[in-house]
Amino acid sequence: MTDDLAPFDFELPRDHIATEPARPRDSATLLHVRPGLAPDPHVIRELPDFLREGDLLIANNTAVIRAQLAATRGEAKIGLTLDRILADGSWHALARNSRKLKPQDILHFGNDPVTATVVENEGDGAVSIRFSVEGDDFDAFLERVGALALPPYIERPFGPTKQDDADYRTIFSQYRGAVAAPTAGLHFTPEVLAALDAKGIQRRTLTLHVGAGTFLPVRSTIAEHKMHAEWGEIDAETAAAINETRAGGGRIVAVGTTSLRLLESAAREDGTVAPWRGETSIFIKPGYRFKAVDVLMTNFHLPRSTLFMLVCAFSGTETMREAYAYAIANGLRFYSYGDACLLERAP
Repeated sequence: MTDDLAPFDFELPRDHIATEPARPRDSATLLHVRPGLAPDPHVIRELPDFLREGDLLIANNTAVIRAQLAATRGEAKIGLTLDRILADGSWHALARNSRKLKPQDILHFGNDPVTATVVENEGDGAVSIRFSVEGDDFDAFLERVGALALPPYIERPFGPTKQDDADYRTIFSQYRGAVAAPTAGLHFTPEVLAALDAKGIQRRTLTLHVGAGTFLPVRSTIAEHKMHAEWGEIDAETAAAINETRAGGGRIVAVGTTSLRLLESAAREDGTVAPWRGETSIFIKPGYRFKAVDVLMTNFHLPRSTLFMLVCAFSGTETMREAYAYAIANGLRFYSYGDACLLERAP
């Protein structure tokens, strides 16, 4: 592909950005997008109508943590957004006012007894830090002191609300570690899951802890853009279900770009998957050959973002530009709390 960003740019009126989810969640629009056909609007609760018995639906079971922290080092105020936990138990974080931070500096969080020690200042606002507690004590600390790191386009002048604590959590949430919610999963309700089960559509989950850099636009060039690493795991049961589905002629349906990215990271050339655990920084853009995923359910993404490039790779750039033009013209709601697409893969 070329390095031209123009095909991945578009104008979005500000009033199309959703600041809260549809209620109930399964009443949001689901735009069925198939290469060569006009976009076809439905609602989320109709999802089972577009899947087949024997298909396998795979969602991300990560749970969002309160990743935004206000710290001090002496008189200096340091804003932290936790990005991901590292193999040695320290945390990679994005920091505001980080320029003067040095290794061994101690960060305080108001009057809370928990502190953090700077391990490394990586430059460009990235640091690694080690907290004075781990495990359940660390979880309790985040509940006391942290706040949800809502995307900046969800405007909350006074910070995230109690309603956001409920809204910004998927029905699949199980393992804590994500900074941002895997937003396609926000649309699912017990009724939708029951309807999928009744139709004979299998369901499994995987884990990809979504990091702070996921939604960043490409600011330089496509070739120079560096993806942030994210930690994920596909267990043996899910890998076996994927391989059995593929062998039986069923389709792999990814709920969200996070699920898709991990599946494609783990896939072999023949589309089979082995159990997988580690970090991925896969960058999927037009020209990529998909191996594991046949159908993708995903929200509407930011212009010039790697996620919009991913959906263009999946269904074709012109197909997606037409779908987004339809969505804008028809008042569909964009981004994390917005509506969704069900994308068929381009041949």
